[in-house]
Amino acid sequence: MQDLTVTLVQTNLVWEDKNANLAALEEKIKSIGGKKEIVILPEMFSTGFSMQPSLLAENMHGESVEWMRRISREERVILTGSLIIEEDGAFYNRLLWVLPNGQYGIYDKRHRFAFAGEDQSYTAGNKRLIASVKGWKINLQVCYDLRFPVWARQQTAAEPEYDVLVYVANWPERRNTAWKTLLRARAIENQCYVIGVNRVGEDGNGIAHSGDSMVIDPLGEILYHKENEEDVFTLTLDREHLEKVRRQFPFWKDADPFSLTL
Repeated sequence: MQDLTVTLVQTNLVWEDKNANLAALEEKIKSIGGKKEIVILPEMFSTGFSMQPSLLAENMHGESVEWMRRISREERVILTGSLIIEEDGAFYNRLLWVLPNGQYGIYDKRHRFAFAGEDQSYTAGNKRLIASVKGWKINLQVCYDLRFPVWARQQTAAEPEYDVLVYVANWPERRNTAWKTLLRARAIENQCYVIGVNRVGEDGNGIAHSGDSMVIDPLGEILYHKENEEDVFTLTLDREHLEKVRRQFPFWKDADPFSLTL
């Protein structure tokens, strides 16, 4: 198995201004030096965490989706992050996993943040997305999903179901202790790498975001952490380290069997 290079883009977002956000993100992505394989953007990266999907939503042929496909193709990277998408009369907080060849996978956010009214504006997803690249399996989730460990739990005792767990987010600064604590918990309990990519800055509702994007190894050790400023950071995940941890501490074999009922 090969190592895997990931780039986290922790950025401020211009409130409900798609053109400004896409232009700024394109500049950041094109400035990445050295090797780049996967680039991870925050939740609702083109708009901020808006509860106005009727004004901002695009379909799967919209400008932001086509922008993701173009950037992925031109930069030869896998690009991921979430957008406001309309489909069949419903609105989704949808994560896209876009490949350089134009193909993509989707994950619709399962747990909607009712505290902010997300459950009134968006439809919940009911299926996880675990992507594969270079022999790695990557479980892709969105923000509030982090608070619900069963949704992320490794679901098989035969072998670990995935190797990397990714959360893209607009997680407020006032609850950043929960963000940082739960990211580490997910890494330890699932014996995987965990990546959290959050925004910085104040949104249109006056809510501050501290970023606190992180990369955490399968033992819960913090490999990267950045707070309160924009940053574009590239790190290589060590496959041998992951496999060594799982060999030395095969706790995953003792997990309780369960199944999800949706």
